[in-house]
Amino acid sequence: MSTDGTPETVGQRIARTRKLRGLTQIGLAQRVAYSRSHLAQVETGRKVATPAFVTATAAALGVDPAELYGQPYRGCSRADDQVHASISDLRRAMAYVDVGPEFDAPPRTLDQLASAIDDALALRHAARHRQLAARLPAIIEELTWYVYEVGGARPWSLLNRTHNLAASLTRRLGYNDLSGQIMERAAVSAAHSQDPHLPLMISHRRSLLMMGIAAYGPAIRLLDQSIRKVDKVRPDAAEVLGSLHLRAAVVSARGRRSTDAWDHYEQATEVSRAAGSPVLDEHGTDYNPGNLAIHGAAIALELGDLDEAARRDERIPARVLNGMAAERRAHHQIDMARVRVELGDYGRALSRVLAAERCAPQMTRFHPSARAVAVHLADARRTVPEPLRGLLNRMCV
Repeated sequence: MSTDGTPETVGQRIARTRKLRGLTQIGLAQRVAYSRSHLAQVETGRKVATPAFVTATAAALGVDPAELYGQPYRGCSRADDQVHASISDLRRAMAYVDVGPEFDAPPRTLDQLASAIDDALALRHAARHRQLAARLPAIIEELTWYVYEVGGARPWSLLNRTHNLAASLTRRLGYNDLSGQIMERAAVSAAHSQDPHLPLMISHRRSLLMMGIAAYGPAIRLLDQSIRKVDKVRPDAAEVLGSLHLRAAVVSARGRRSTDAWDHYEQATEVSRAAGSPVLDEHGTDYNPGNLAIHGAAIALELGDLDEAARRDERIPARVLNGMAAERRAHHQIDMARVRVELGDYGRALSRVLAAERCAPQMTRFHPSARAVAVHLADARRTVPEPLRGLLNRMCV
């Protein structure tokens, strides 16, 4: 909270942390390669703190980006806050190493657990964080029992899928320490799965954590190494190869490597064309032409080319966007809300963030960029419109 009792903004947290580090605005600006004017505008709320800016600033200040975002965000009601109640259960589930837990009743069969993982993946695509968080700890504990007490490649493979879901969820909620721990366990489960592509998908997901600490160069090298290791005769090769290129494109864009970003994006597009443009989702990447289209807009946004991002967005047919998973649709709407804010089109920015909330309410309310856009829109207006006021109340800001 700020001194007047209102929630702190990202800019205010940056200013407070900067002062605790004994840095002037000029001193911090020099460390993050942004102008002092840009930093001052973020601190005072006149500019939205972009993910790239927060990541660079967090690295320069020696803090986790989640600290500057104010994560984890608590819910306004018991139902909204329930997602955080499951975090302690996930930490407990991750405590079992080299030995499985004890159960009062036999665990579910592997077939039943495989079906439960499919249901959990559907919850992730629907961005139903609370329901997903409630289910993951039990699945992890039961599969941990199988891998240590029974053995075999299949339990390890199923555990890897569950680890990836848990790592993704905890990262989204701002528990980066726990997400990193789970990712390390995922690397172990992938190595025991006897599937040569699962370790490559660990690189795909680990690169997000590296991007979150501004380690763009190492993340791109990791992805490039993985791209070279794809076994192109395996049935999942198109999804693995294409998703690695797509992730490398986003990381390159965040690191402002324009040529590399568009080169990886074109290669990801070519992989999709060669595969016949189906929806590929064995590894939970939702790799398909629509996903490629929204990534094109996201890459332009990360590179700072707002007009190109807007043009690419306008070329995406509504039927394509509406046919995508709620998680993907909401993420795109939030990205485009960022574009519209930067272009000064506040009306359309509000429409986009409200559209994100309609298709994925839990994800939007917990998303740092959505919250940053909503707060900026409120600060920029003399009178806050009721739809925006309602959104801020649901976000508890």
